[in-house]
Amino acid sequence: MVAWPASVAPGGGTELARHEELTLLFHGTLQLGQALNGVYRTTETRLAKARRNLGLYGRTVELLGQEVSQGREAAQELRASLLDTQQKEEDILQLHAEATAEVLGEVAQAQKVLQDSVRQLEVQLRRAWLGHAYEELEALKAHADKQSHTLWALTGHIQRQRREMVAQQHRLRQIHERLHTAALPA
Repeated sequence: MVAWPASVAPGGGTELARHEELTLLFHGTLQLGQALNGVYRTTETRLAKARRNLGLYGRTVELLGQEVSQGREAAQELRASLLDTQQKEEDILQLHAEATAEVLGEVAQAQKVLQDSVRQLEVQLRRAWLGHAYEELEALKAHADKQSHTLWALTGHIQRQRREMVAQQHRLRQIHERLHTAALPA
């Protein structure tokens, strides 16, 4: 038997080579199909997982959106409540201010009435004392004021003299101490 290369084989050999090539080709196609099928299934699994994740993300975004909406509503309610409270406080302050102004007006009016009464009493007292007694009283008041001022000035002068005496005594003690230390034998 002689071994012939497939391309040179007599008669039936080329068919065998073609058959072998077809078998290899079918086998390669089958392997490629299986590999593509594996890639397809892996891709399909990944896509299903991605769809689930997208569904979860979508639901999460939806829930977050609801929470944001609720937060906005709560913030609006809080703002409205704060504005209402602020308005009520302003109204209370306004009422207090008006009441205070009214009381101050009444006090001012009462003070004016009191001042008018005091003036009337002073006029009546002056008339009752008939001039001379009033003049003597005014002179006594002026003399008392003058003596009070003199007493105040003298008190200040005495205090100043006391401070000067204390300072002089201190200086005398220092001089005495210096003399005493100088007189001691070394």
